[in-house]
Amino acid sequence: MSFTLAHLSDPHLAPLPEPRWWELLNKRITGYINWQRRRRFIHVRAVLDKIVADLKSQNPDHIALTGDIANIALAAEFARGGNWLDGLGNAREVSFVPGNHDAYVRAGLAWSAQAFGAHMTSDDNARGFPYLRRRGPLALIGLTSAVPTAWGLATGRLGSAQLAALADLLEAVKRENLLRVILVHHPPVSKAHWHKRLTDRSALKRVIAAHGADLLLHGHDHLHMINWLDGPDGSRVPAVGVPSASGAPGIAKNAAAYNLYRIEGAPGAMRCELISRGIGKSGDVVEQNRIMLVE
Repeated sequence: MSFTLAHLSDPHLAPLPEPRWWELLNKRITGYINWQRRRRFIHVRAVLDKIVADLKSQNPDHIALTGDIANIALAAEFARGGNWLDGLGNAREVSFVPGNHDAYVRAGLAWSAQAFGAHMTSDDNARGFPYLRRRGPLALIGLTSAVPTAWGLATGRLGSAQLAALADLLEAVKRENLLRVILVHHPPVSKAHWHKRLTDRSALKRVIAAHGADLLLHGHDHLHMINWLDGPDGSRVPAVGVPSASGAPGIAKNAAAYNLYRIEGAPGAMRCELISRGIGKSGDVVEQNRIMLVE
């Protein structure tokens, strides 16, 4: 058996639609100012298009996108973002979980569900989190850490109900001999300032320590990241983050990149190789790193 999962995150689709004045009478005003001053130079549509074209040339079996299609959650961003997401792949081919920018204001949650909802449903078409999607040897478990926050905050939260449901899913899927892959926007381990962190990250790590998982994929920090979480009986679970898929070289923290996970073998004896591809010094998308995560 061979299966390839692609992971990208934080496309922050550019350019930002021109807001109407009354749409800025809330938290959006700070995000709009930040976009005009800095972020519009970081998130470049041509860079994102180059990353997506290279990703598609790799012919992955499935694509995971871990949030932040939007920037300041304008209504126009979701209509455009839904079209872009459908162009990335249909709901069978692409799994999505929302990020904090998709919930920048409370209305963004409803607009996100409407525009992106088909890409974050369970196999039985049920909506809500966590969702469960079986694809080849994988069980993809989608969580939402996207919650509206006060001015100056970019924190995420899962909540006790979602964490309890995650624990149940991890146990149920374990009996199916599938690789359990958790998708979430905010990382469980981060060096970001407290105002950007997952507030209940310790509770998430306790669930994984008790019930196990095989891989956790996230975005949010816009960096190449691998952290190893404690699992049951001394096992270790890789938590892997990627840079923004639209990050301009020389300006973004890490230039735009995505990961491929090449999975081979049979249940109970699977190998998982991580291959990072991103914008190189030449401006082309090249292979940047290759490591064995599970063997």
